[in-house]
Amino acid sequence: MPQNDDALLDALLSLPEMEFVLPSPNGQWVAWMWIGLGETADVYAVRTDGTAEPVRLTMTDQNTWPVSWSSDSQSLVVAQDTDGNERVQLFRVRLDAPQHMEPLTEANPGYYIHGGQLHPNGRWLIYSANVDENGQEIEPSLIYRHDLETGERVILARPNSPTYMPPSLNPQGTHVLYQRKDLHPSGEQLWLVSIDGEGDREIVNIGAERKVYGVWFPDGEHILIHAEADTHYRVGVYSLADSSLRWLIEDPARNIERVSFPQNADRAVLLDVRSTRPYGSLLDIKTGAEEAFPVTPSTLVPVAPAPGGAWTALHYSSTQPMELVRFVPENGEMTSLTRIWDMTTLKPADLIPAENFHWRSVDGMEIQGWLYRARGEAKGTIVHVHGGPTWHYEDWIDAEVQYYASQGFNVFQPNYRGSTGFGRAFTEAIKEDGWGGREQDDIRTGIEALIDANIAQPGRIGITGTSYGGYSSWCAITRLPIELVAAAAPICGMTDLVVDYETTRPDLRPYSAEMMGGTPDEVPKRFRERSPIHFVDNIRGRLLIVQGDQDPNVTPQHVTDVCAALDRVGIAYDVLSFADEGHGIHRRANKKTLYKRLVQFFEEALAG
Repeated sequence: MPQNDDALLDALLSLPEMEFVLPSPNGQWVAWMWIGLGETADVYAVRTDGTAEPVRLTMTDQNTWPVSWSSDSQSLVVAQDTDGNERVQLFRVRLDAPQHMEPLTEANPGYYIHGGQLHPNGRWLIYSANVDENGQEIEPSLIYRHDLETGERVILARPNSPTYMPPSLNPQGTHVLYQRKDLHPSGEQLWLVSIDGEGDREIVNIGAERKVYGVWFPDGEHILIHAEADTHYRVGVYSLADSSLRWLIEDPARNIERVSFPQNADRAVLLDVRSTRPYGSLLDIKTGAEEAFPVTPSTLVPVAPAPGGAWTALHYSSTQPMELVRFVPENGEMTSLTRIWDMTTLKPADLIPAENFHWRSVDGMEIQGWLYRARGEAKGTIVHVHGGPTWHYEDWIDAEVQYYASQGFNVFQPNYRGSTGFGRAFTEAIKEDGWGGREQDDIRTGIEALIDANIAQPGRIGITGTSYGGYSSWCAITRLPIELVAAAAPICGMTDLVVDYETTRPDLRPYSAEMMGGTPDEVPKRFRERSPIHFVDNIRGRLLIVQGDQDPNVTPQHVTDVCAALDRVGIAYDVLSFADEGHGIHRRANKKTLYKRLVQFFEEALAG
């Protein structure tokens, strides 16, 4: 175990976090983004046969992540932004030339790119971008075929509304699948266009206010459909040959939140998420037969078949760092491909396990969260609220939470209504009120339940979180008495929902309209009532505002405006800003600064 608090924090921040896991088409490689091994995040890849160590494919001073594999499994398209501004540049990185990044698009563009797939001919790059043929930034994201030799960009499709989802090229390079939100902010329809821009058409529409997603089969002639129903998600198959749609799974008792179809597989991968834990299964599309993937004490998520009858999978828990493993379903043999424990001074006993915590909210709805207990007498309780809100906390390692717990705080992570992981009805429940409604009551009643259980003490409770977690922190400090929230540290949190709608990325505005039940012009009263900036005179506790100066999502204007409002009513506050961060604090040195400052802040605020 590290010998002092500083060494412990360094060890926690150096514990690699894995995201954007992508198996190669031939199943012989898996690539991912690792956070923690350097100052910023970089791309790595490893052979799935377990014969070699991971290869570091990028080494930069900016966050870089994998986007897609080439069809021959020999190179990757990777993305990189500048200090978190989200205006990404795409590069190609080859397995036989690691750390050599070949630029594919312009640096720091004046628009936002989604996706990026190389055509099998190696010459065309497919992506969407909110830029027109004259180079002007617009709201809708158009579908582009970019010729890497001539620089010519051909528009394949022109959606009318912005969308965040990237287009998807089939393995044979003949068609591009993409989503439109032209009918309603809550819905998404599947469209298809040929690689030459012909035949652009809608292929699956399950309702103006429902979303449908598609994943290509390896044959490039069928699409695995993942669609919303009233209370659940259903799975089907769409055929290009006859434009038919056949539903395979229609079960309200299941919560199939994710689907995939690895190109080297003969079955689709489904993930049922129950109480935030994913359970994998393999679906035979022809017969409809489904086989459950083995369940282990820690979470095990199948990724893709690997040579020798094995599978690559993700393996993790709150005391097991997320690692990529080679798993043999027949005998349960598991071999780490990333060997995380060899890369750290930490031991499992150094990590505090997550405990399930349940309570009832104001309307009787059952809510779940995770509790991390300090060793010994607690200095107080930190409520750590997740962003999204369409996301959820799992039983996994969070360096920030582990550090707070190691410093003597109980840490509570509520999965309020609107979170994923508990079924579609639970996720959709946040829309009944819109942002700032009963999901904030879920958080409040969770705090009260902790007090009733003698886990938290009145007046010794603080709250923090990033993005929607920052917004929830603002809601709490402007609504709740000091006994329930004595201090708040919102990170990149919305203060004025009208400003948020007007200044955020254009492709994110439909999400705000979906969550709020309309735009600021359509439901102005709701936008005002749910904006914490109008209620800052209620603040009685301590306040620390954290912001990334390059944030294009929740822009720094929120901080400028709320500080002016706080000054007008004489409320004290502190600001901690980072010039080289965007939406969230991601650089390792900045995380260290932030976490130490937050521990100091909560120690002082909750001491009395």
